[in-house]
Amino acid sequence: KWQIRGSPVSPLPSSAQAIALMAYTMEERKLYEDFNRAVRTAGRSCQEYRDNFHYKTLHFLLSQALGRLREAQGGQCRCVYRGVRGYRFTARRGDTVRFGQFASASLCKGNVPDFGTDTVFKVHTCYGGDIHEFSDFPGEEEVLIPPFETFEVTKVTEIGNEARIHLSSTGTFSNYNCEWLRGGSTGDTTGD
Repeated sequence: KWQIRGSPVSPLPSSAQAIALMAYTMEERKLYEDFNRAVRTAGRSCQEYRDNFHYKTLHFLLSQALGRLREAQGGQCRCVYRGVRGYRFTARRGDTVRFGQFASASLCKGNVPDFGTDTVFKVHTCYGGDIHEFSDFPGEEEVLIPPFETFEVTKVTEIGNEARIHLSSTGTFSNYNCEWLRGGSTGDTTGD
């Protein structure tokens, strides 16, 4: 698909990062579903991540791509909406939360869109990257929020059966620590 579509690489330093973004957004294979399920469980322990998380390269490439896009896009924060079907999240004002997975969202344009969902997040993200040039759906003005961005819950409202939660970026937090692996044994972060 990469070769057919001819998606740009710039401003990313490698085609691997661009391909990772494209693969993540592809609807027909829904890689993002299995990948995000694995990301949510991989943080349970270092051993779980090391032994059972089979998406290390994709996770690395997406994280690096978002960092590069953020720099190239001027490091600006963005207002985005994210709708979630099938689960109604609960939160209290003042809570610190994170998505714990890569989360697709759409740029805010006027009123809250009707996602027909159980939870709608209005998110002020400072680490999400505009990936519309790499997305399977370029018209959706997609922003990808990394799993390690943290947010403060600033407002919670319930409208009918829908929860609306407003989040504002507070920084990042991650359980993922890169380490050099040699022949099944672990070393420190420098490989010693």
